[in-house]
Amino acid sequence: MTPSQVCLFIPSFGDGGVGRTFVHLANGFSAHGVPTALVVNRADTAFANRLNPNVERVVFQGRNDRALEQELHKYLCANRPSVVMTGQGRDDLIALKVKNKLRDPGIKFFLRVGTSLGARTERKHRFWWSRWLFRYRQRRLFSQSDGIIANSHGAAADLSAFLDIPPERIHVLPNPTVAPDLLNLVHSPVDHPWLQPGGLPVVMGMGRLGRAKDFPTLLRAFARLRRDRACRLLILGQGRQAEKLKSLAAELGIQDDFDLPGFVDNPYAFLAKASLFVLSSLWEGCPNVLIEALAVGTPAVATDCPSGPREILAEGHYGRIVPPGDAKALAEAMAATLDNPPPSEFLREAARPYTLENSSRAYLESFGLSRA
Repeated sequence: MTPSQVCLFIPSFGDGGVGRTFVHLANGFSAHGVPTALVVNRADTAFANRLNPNVERVVFQGRNDRALEQELHKYLCANRPSVVMTGQGRDDLIALKVKNKLRDPGIKFFLRVGTSLGARTERKHRFWWSRWLFRYRQRRLFSQSDGIIANSHGAAADLSAFLDIPPERIHVLPNPTVAPDLLNLVHSPVDHPWLQPGGLPVVMGMGRLGRAKDFPTLLRAFARLRRDRACRLLILGQGRQAEKLKSLAAELGIQDDFDLPGFVDNPYAFLAKASLFVLSSLWEGCPNVLIEALAVGTPAVATDCPSGPREILAEGHYGRIVPPGDAKALAEAMAATLDNPPPSEFLREAARPYTLENSSRAYLESFGLSRA
């Protein structure tokens, strides 16, 4: 196999948006004729079945940071790709430690930021000294990179302000959300009984069941919505809050119209059959799932969280935007959208900047590896 020019290093690979994004980018780079390796540390990674056979999948054996650092150092010495890109905090740190050991100017290290780092830090670090220490460490880390990528203008502005990074150092590049096979996946059958023809309207949320997605507010908004109409709520994803959400649904009296199917390998078919998609997040970067809902023509409502939804929805042109954490406003926006859903073709316009073709070409240009 031809030595890779791009190494996507993501041993922290999971079943969320970052993992899917890296698989899409690997496929896109390969389609442009750029040899690409996806480095993980599990053979059974999510979305692996979508990886193009031309992409080299490298499985490291290390189960701690030190072991992964040693494996990456060995791999880079043997293969010398032009670019190494990471997209998770732990992976960033490992990669830059290797960079400092290698001291090879021929290998450029890019950090990709997929969330509003400052907004997330304010919510996750309770004490001022913890926030200060995290910010200090992140500033040192990012200063060592050869390039920084943000997936929205809001995330870039947040990063620049939070870490005092000059804006010109940050490349704002679109997420590679709309892959060529998306429309084919949309037509796959769905066996969930609520999504069969003739059923009640289904409201859908999707993402890791954690604090950032603020699904409790979505449940409270849905409980308000259901007072006035018969409907159901599905949330696709898995995470630590699953039992908490089930308990809250019972408390709100909506347990019979609420379901958590877990992780779904093909969420697009689910999204296409939903009556409404809702993004209830407290913080994001550029939420793929919102783009995916629009790409399949499903109406969407989103919180005005930092950052991404306002940009994707063009200041509310393609869908209603409400304040984060406001269940009443969210319920009202959901009801208004169900009463008057925008045409599917109109919604698909919003997703067109986020095609795999557009995104992968923009990344390669930023790497200095542009192909005709």
